[in-house]
Amino acid sequence: MTQLIPIRQGAAVTSVINLLQVSRFLQVYDAAAAQRGIKLSLGFDFHKYVSIARATPTKERTYPNFRPDRSPIKAGEGYWIMGVDKNNEVALLKAVRLYDLSHSSFAEHLQSLKAFYADPTKHAHPQDSCTCTAPSAKTMTGKVVYEGDLWVRRDFRGQGLPKIVAGIGRGVNFAMWAPDFVCALVPRWRLSGIFELAHHEPGGSILQLVEENIVDDDWLVWVTGEELRGLVESHLKVN
Repeated sequence: MTQLIPIRQGAAVTSVINLLQVSRFLQVYDAAAAQRGIKLSLGFDFHKYVSIARATPTKERTYPNFRPDRSPIKAGEGYWIMGVDKNNEVALLKAVRLYDLSHSSFAEHLQSLKAFYADPTKHAHPQDSCTCTAPSAKTMTGKVVYEGDLWVRRDFRGQGLPKIVAGIGRGVNFAMWAPDFVCALVPRWRLSGIFELAHHEPGGSILQLVEENIVDDDWLVWVTGEELRGLVESHLKVN
């Protein structure tokens, strides 16, 4: 795992976070993964992430949100989680990034295609489109963390790994960014399980990316920053 730092804005510390406590929170999930034969690590180089994902059998192509050739992620604005088995072979992947939507909303970010391409005029196909009708997406502004590209190897499915990696993400997101919102876009059949603590609405992303061969009709799932803090701190009190 990686060292975590206080949240800063300019020279002022805007949120004091007990990193020792957060590390203990993360250790609970790290240990749970280890019990299932998975060693977790964090990475920040998305060129490396794409290379690993491409070399991983059965892993679908990474969405452009997390590909530097289409949507570069600045240092400190994204990370990825990898799990390897006892043979050091990739068994789990997940990517996370921070969107600065201080002058926009998540709905606007999706519909402008800027969530997928840093420069839609350069990279988007003329027939690319994204419609977001989820009402709450229009109110999601500020620091918005987007989680995606989750993949678990078939022989490790059904062992609760998505919940474990969600817990890791919960702690890292809180410590790195203290965001206003954490969200994901998922098909309806995935609403249970790891998203049981999240709000959800249909119409999160009706998406077509022609050259990526992507056609989605996903729900929006999210928690607020205060809810994220409560989830982490309540867990810390119990443990």
